[in-house]
Amino acid sequence: MAKPASPRLVLPPPRPANLGMARSAATEAPAAQPAAVTSAAPSSDTAQAAPAPTPAKGKPAAPATQEEAIERLNTYLNSFTTLQGNFIQFAANGRRLEGRIYIQRPGKMRFEYEPPTTTEVISDGTSVAVRDKRLATQDIYSIGQTPLKFLVRERMDLAREGTLKGASVDGDILSVRIEDRSTLGGTSKITLKFDLLANELRQWIVVDPQGYETSVSLYNLDTRRRPDPKNFVIDYQRTL
Repeated sequence: MAKPASPRLVLPPPRPANLGMARSAATEAPAAQPAAVTSAAPSSDTAQAAPAPTPAKGKPAAPATQEEAIERLNTYLNSFTTLQGNFIQFAANGRRLEGRIYIQRPGKMRFEYEPPTTTEVISDGTSVAVRDKRLATQDIYSIGQTPLKFLVRERMDLAREGTLKGASVDGDILSVRIEDRSTLGGTSKITLKFDLLANELRQWIVVDPQGYETSVSLYNLDTRRRPDPKNFVIDYQRTL
């Protein structure tokens, strides 16, 4: 599993010190072009001789085209209006961060980090606040400037969220790659990893316009319980 990064979870700069390292151009892979869904394949000789694989009983077939992959992920994202669960991040410097995520569509989201991290990220449907209780700061952004705004759309259509760069299947994991040019500071590159067998979003990876990579893994997801509305309140007058 890819290693996640720092509390700059969904937001553009400024970035807290020591919470991630910019990736050099030499290490960044070239952007994939839109194409059919790909997966590991045998050599050409073997491919000609072997019949098409049959999915195991009870296991959903992998999507055969990029359009089918996008539709599979859209169907999942549109299947719930509320979500809560746990997440784990690992910063580029090896620091481990954990917390809880809460989503209520449309527009509301909260990332709540466990101590000793003092960061909170709250979306109230209009704005996103990044609060740091230790530094006594609260920065406000438009929700449209954040690369993970797609998580809180009332109706999700990934094909309209940005430029689709491709999709691939590795085992039971479907990966969909998007570029979002509307984020503050430039283009963000987003990869969503979806578990075809469990029918759940497992991970996202965001490379922001400055080249900082943030990766977040999800578990214990619950789409039935409704989060407390207080989780999504931003106090615009608050003095920290």
